[in-house]
Amino acid sequence: MGKRYNLLSFYLILVCLALVLYSLYSIMNNTWLIAPPNYVLLLMSLLTLVLGAFGFKDKRNWLVKIRSWLTLIVSSLTSIGLLLILLISFLFPNEYIKTIGPSDNSYSIDFYRWDMGAAGTFGILGELNGPLWFKKRIYNEVRTENVKVKWENNSKVSINNHILNLNHGDTYGYK
Repeated sequence: MGKRYNLLSFYLILVCLALVLYSLYSIMNNTWLIAPPNYVLLLMSLLTLVLGAFGFKDKRNWLVKIRSWLTLIVSSLTSIGLLLILLISFLFPNEYIKTIGPSDNSYSIDFYRWDMGAAGTFGILGELNGPLWFKKRIYNEVRTENVKVKWENNSKVSINNHILNLNHGDTYGYK
């Protein structure tokens, strides 16, 4: 039984780590975020930590022992990192403003107001909704509190006088 826990926890933490790294990459490079929400990744990492602890019963050879320790260390670090991310998001939550889309409902954009308090600045964030939990950040304007949205047509939107063509993947405020 320990053999299955050992192998399952190892593969599960590899998947979890890949999703966390892709999530970080997609936020930094403004691509579609296809990873599940952070709380789901935290639960996956904690499950891996528990399964990895049960995997220590498997002591067939030195490679299995190294895999057990590696799983335990990586899942612990991943859990701590995700927990910190969730704590920061609870301390500085984004305030939902509105969801808006064109007349044919081919797109929908969620707008949030963010404020980092005395530690940073404030602004408006726009996320394009995709299927399931998929999202793409398309608009980020710092030092503004209001958002004025006008659809030019079903694929072009004007947000605070910045025109974005969603068919071409236009964004504002991201490099």
